[in-house]
Amino acid sequence: MLESLGLLLLTGVLWGCTNPFIRLGTKGLRKVQAKSWTGQVYAELTFLLGNWRYVMPWLVNQIGSLVYLIVVQRVPLSLAVPAANSLAFAFTALTGSIVGTEEPLDQGSILGIVLICVGTALCCWDKS
Repeated sequence: MLESLGLLLLTGVLWGCTNPFIRLGTKGLRKVQAKSWTGQVYAELTFLLGNWRYVMPWLVNQIGSLVYLIVVQRVPLSLAVPAANSLAFAFTALTGSIVGTEEPLDQGSILGIVLICVGTALCCWDKS
């Protein structure tokens, strides 16, 4: 069970820490313009896939999804879903404040992150 909990934590880290970098990688996407709907889709895909600042964090995020698939096979969904998603939220807030894509963490945000971690730990403890 400890290995599965570590994989849940890894999923949260991989998902959460990449979100601010994916957001940074999409800067300039709104400026991409084409004359047709299909041309717009092609232009946006070309912009995103040609931008390493988007592709690299997206690939790491997808590795997190693969880890999550492993976790779902080992852990009940009633634990895997809330734990991975809440940890991803906490790591997004932390990473975003460090990178500068989010507001700096205030006391309420820090308390929220602590409560997320405590709640996740309690869920894991209850399921073990």
